[in-house]
Amino acid sequence: MPHAAANSLRRSLLRRLAAPLSLLALMSGLIAYWLAWQYTQHVIDRSLADLATAISKQIQIAGPDAPITVPPLAQAMFSDPTENLIYRISDGENEIAGDPKLPLFGSNVRRMHYAYAFEAQHQGVSVRVAQVRVNQAGGNPMIVEVAQPVRHRFRIAAEFLVAIMMPLLLLLLAGWVIVWRVVNQQLNPLTDLADSLNRQTHTSLEPVDETYVPVEIRPLTSALNALLERLKTALDGQRKFIADAAHQLRTPLTAVKLHAEQAANARDPAQTLAAVCELRAAADRAVRLSNQLLSLARAEPGAQAARFVEVDLAALAFETGAEWVPRALAVHVDLGFQRLDDPANDSPLVVRGNPVLLREVIANLLDNALKYVPPARLDGGRITVSVAQVAIDAIAYAEIIVEDNGSGVPGNQQADLFKRFFRGDGQNMVGGGVDAGAGLGLAIVHDIMVLHGGSVQYADAPEGGARFILRVPLVASARADDTASAKRKSAQHAPIDL
Repeated sequence: MPHAAANSLRRSLLRRLAAPLSLLALMSGLIAYWLAWQYTQHVIDRSLADLATAISKQIQIAGPDAPITVPPLAQAMFSDPTENLIYRISDGENEIAGDPKLPLFGSNVRRMHYAYAFEAQHQGVSVRVAQVRVNQAGGNPMIVEVAQPVRHRFRIAAEFLVAIMMPLLLLLLAGWVIVWRVVNQQLNPLTDLADSLNRQTHTSLEPVDETYVPVEIRPLTSALNALLERLKTALDGQRKFIADAAHQLRTPLTAVKLHAEQAANARDPAQTLAAVCELRAAADRAVRLSNQLLSLARAEPGAQAARFVEVDLAALAFETGAEWVPRALAVHVDLGFQRLDDPANDSPLVVRGNPVLLREVIANLLDNALKYVPPARLDGGRITVSVAQVAIDAIAYAEIIVEDNGSGVPGNQQADLFKRFFRGDGQNMVGGGVDAGAGLGLAIVHDIMVLHGGSVQYADAPEGGARFILRVPLVASARADDTASAKRKSAQHAPIDL
């Protein structure tokens, strides 16, 4: 699938700013030209009307001698060839002076006090004509017309336009330069941010300096810093996990090698058999440690979230507990299951999660409980798996409690109980018959609960043992099928031995 071409923010900003600025300048030029044209029309119409009025005044002063005295004066007034002025003086019947072909009527008429201005055609050229009538006491009124080609006013309007547009173009050029500089200056923080991120390595991941970052970019840099912090935490945890895992794997693998050498060098069959038994036990410990490390990897945040489905946690707890019954019976431990909120309640406790990981949680807690039942109480050992629906801060949770009557956890060790590779048995159970693990079981439980948005807590049991409390948010809209409901209902007789 082809990817869309990346857009340049600088190019986009320049286009969005420079284009309207150029359009504004163009519109300003057109408006200026229109104003210059209107102004030119008024000025030239007024100028032509003033010339016609001046001749009409001379006609009034000359009186009967006007046909003799006015033509030389008019000829002198309109002799400038650059102005291209045309005039006509007549009394309606006789031509007194000027061009007799100049029209007496036209279009686009405009009145100015005692004069009229209109457009007409003269010898194939568009002209603007100003006309003034002079009343005579004993005859027809004299008509004085002064005309000028329209192209003359176009030239004057163009000169006005150039005079107006030159400063406007200079301002437009200055505006483009200002826009370019401002856009570049405002994008510099992004360039600095990119440089800062390019300097990061997998060992540094320092937060981005937000001292000079604009407010509008702060959400981006804050999100980047939060991401870098999460990455740094994850990498630190990964490095520590790899170091601890390498250290923990070294011991069982070394034991496997030593016992294998003992079995190879043993001369007595009894010694060989003992070495092979030790070899198998060491291999079992290595396999268990490897499986726990894989469970921790699966429990990393985001690794399994996409595979979440709706799970009936009560049924899952019952099924997982049933799988552990043979092992509990083998060590004379009473393993039971009960529903705390209402023994007769057959409603499912549906949560959203990964059933494999949730089963791993319950299995780890059962394994931990079986491991720490004291040898002196083998006949009286008891483990109870309780499920219930609870509400905390108006949020419904499915709660699972795994409780035993063992020795519990000393108070000075409870704070480190869910840390990776922490083993309480290394301090208080050495030589007590407990199969010391790698200290990963409760860490796996904690990480899986965090992955599911739940929690795990430890509390001392009323009878002095350990009590682990799991809580996972319920899915309110989920409904269990009739088969699962019937199965739970047959199992909810508190307490029921599995």
